[in-house]
Amino acid sequence: GLLGAAFFVPAWRWLPAPAAKHAGAAHTAPPPSRRWMTLLISAYFCAGFGYVISATFIVAIVEKLPLMAGRGGWVWVVVGLAAMGSCFLWDRIARRTGQIPALLWAYGLQIVSVVLPAASGDVVLILLSAVLYGGTFVGIVSLTLSLVGRHFPANPAKAMARLTLSYGVAQIIAPVMAGYIATSSGSYHGALIVTAAIMAVGMLLLFALGRQHP
Repeated sequence: GLLGAAFFVPAWRWLPAPAAKHAGAAHTAPPPSRRWMTLLISAYFCAGFGYVISATFIVAIVEKLPLMAGRGGWVWVVVGLAAMGSCFLWDRIARRTGQIPALLWAYGLQIVSVVLPAASGDVVLILLSAVLYGGTFVGIVSLTLSLVGRHFPANPAKAMARLTLSYGVAQIIAPVMAGYIATSSGSYHGALIVTAAIMAVGMLLLFALGRQHP
């Protein structure tokens, strides 16, 4: 908390001022189509599903490994270190490939992070899963919100709120689903596979989004 407060001051001071001279042009820009926005909201819902399953169960998954018993909480150090620079990394990738292709890469890597714990109990692969998870979930959020902000320059908050609502609904539904599957099967493997499949649906939605003119 103290570190967050300390970094808040320079971040606030370096925040660029809004470009008032372009305000008129922003208000006249046509908004994206309803289909475009629906695809983006649906894809972001899938991302929320992928995010919360790993966030909720990754410690429990690690705790089940003999070498990591009692030390599951340390996996969040790995996730946090991987997440620290992910926004800058994905911004650079998006500048080279475009935002939709960058999102597709981020979704794909997050699918790998979800599948690895289901495919193997090897400690190295579980830690790799944590690295991929930390390196993608923040990037997905930043890429999606910057994408929608670019297409709604006059009032980005309203569009971002709709996206955040879908992401939040996924965070409510997904753990309930995963809990039922884990209780009935005795492991998290089924929940992880379902989550990977939902993230794959999100990739299909992003692919369709890329073919739509906003």
